[in-house]
Amino acid sequence: MIEFPTNPTRILLIKPSAIGDVVHALPILNLLRKRWPGAHISWLVTPGCAGLLEGHPQLDEVILFERHRYARLWRDPESLMELLGLTRELRHRKFDLVVDLQGLFRSGWLTYQTRAPIRIGFSNAREFAWLGYNHKVPVETMEQHAIERYLAVTDLLGCGGDVEFVFATSDEDRAFAMNLTRDIERYALLFPGTNWPTKRWPVAHFAALVEPLAKQFGLRTIVGGSPGEAQLASQIRGAVNLAGRTNLRQLTALIERADLVISNDSGPMHIAAALGKPLVALFGPTNPIRTGPYKREDSVVRLDIPCSPCYTRRCVHQSCLRWLSIEAVLQTVGKMLNAQD
Repeated sequence: MIEFPTNPTRILLIKPSAIGDVVHALPILNLLRKRWPGAHISWLVTPGCAGLLEGHPQLDEVILFERHRYARLWRDPESLMELLGLTRELRHRKFDLVVDLQGLFRSGWLTYQTRAPIRIGFSNAREFAWLGYNHKVPVETMEQHAIERYLAVTDLLGCGGDVEFVFATSDEDRAFAMNLTRDIERYALLFPGTNWPTKRWPVAHFAALVEPLAKQFGLRTIVGGSPGEAQLASQIRGAVNLAGRTNLRQLTALIERADLVISNDSGPMHIAAALGKPLVALFGPTNPIRTGPYKREDSVVRLDIPCSPCYTRRCVHQSCLRWLSIEAVLQTVGKMLNAQD
């Protein structure tokens, strides 16, 4: 455990993306805040995920990191100058403690550039990110959930404790979600989109759930997602399409109100798991042991075939999800809803 001569007064948490990863890091923020209630805590995050953190009661500052823009810095002098400006800003803030949960070159480099006296990351961080740390958290195996790895960081800091997810959702966000669903008493919320095409259960399978969800379980179907997933969601006939009509905090409120969530391996799936909602999580090329709904193994539906998990974003056959049956999903729906009774 790290010994602090004085309590940190300025803390930076680096976890830029993706939505599910940011959700996994929320318990770490909670434990840092409980250990050092008077500290100024900042979070470095991409604009696409910042909506989860803006207005968060345990955060003092959200620092935006334009990841995709900075990826062009070698051929774009303006992007390079912006990145150098960001490093100067981070150094100017004089952080006492920096925690890098991303573990990639850019996050490790930014960690080092803060010149904070205590810089923590994982010993197996990729792309030489570990060079930016002066305290390395050993990782014995990757066959553990991401949250368990993150908790090893808080153990090193002496601020371990229970896993608790605190969201930034406000009463205004909840009122917005209530207004969207004011004519629907009970609903199942479907998320057919993902950032990897190989993680998508066929949209036709999602569409086939609408009728049995109504007849067997008395649930209307709502489809959620980002603006870029609105067209995909429109293919689910008979459902209310709200994809693209909520920001991340409003989406969290919409999930809060749902009676059931059915989702691919995606950010909204992790939000639903964190909120303790009845959940059916569809897995194919990724490993639920590492990135599944935390301590919700019973909600995972997957096919046990030799090539899964493969962690590939391209696949010519997608057998792991294409052959995952509608009946298997509905059976798990019944188990999840019965467990609530």
